[in-house]
Amino acid sequence: MQKHYLQDLIEPVVEKEGFELVRVLTIGQANPTLQVMIDTLNGNDITVDDCARVSNALSVMLDEQDPIENRYSLEVSSPGVDRPLTKLKHFERWKGYEIKLETEDKVENRKRFKGKIVSVEDDKIIVATEKEQYTIPFAAVSKAKLVLTDELWEEYMAAHQAAEF
Repeated sequence: MQKHYLQDLIEPVVEKEGFELVRVLTIGQANPTLQVMIDTLNGNDITVDDCARVSNALSVMLDEQDPIENRYSLEVSSPGVDRPLTKLKHFERWKGYEIKLETEDKVENRKRFKGKIVSVEDDKIIVATEKEQYTIPFAAVSKAKLVLTDELWEEYMAAHQAAEF
């Protein structure tokens, strides 16, 4: 089954509930898990109630559309601190942070990159590794995620402590 087909079914439901779809992933062959990762639009944390609400809305649509032939489990979750970056705006939002990125085909003679996001220009991501800077077309990215660094963790904790007051 095509990933985009599921994403096209799921994204409108997630958006109607007031969230952003981060990623859709099917894990496993026998009794697969359909993993739907969501985020808030305002940068707040996803709650268990948010996941339950989206899960309930998705269950209704998935039961009606029946896009997966066999038995499967639905899992709705938050992206977490070391979140995947699946849209160009995610790279813009996390500029200055360290990422791991893989491409489908070689870009400047390599497929794997680990470095900081310097900028986003048009549809290209500028990543600075320890040795040099690379310009990677967003269309070439197969997967990317934030690296859990001390800096990222400290910012995450500071935001949570501020939210508690």
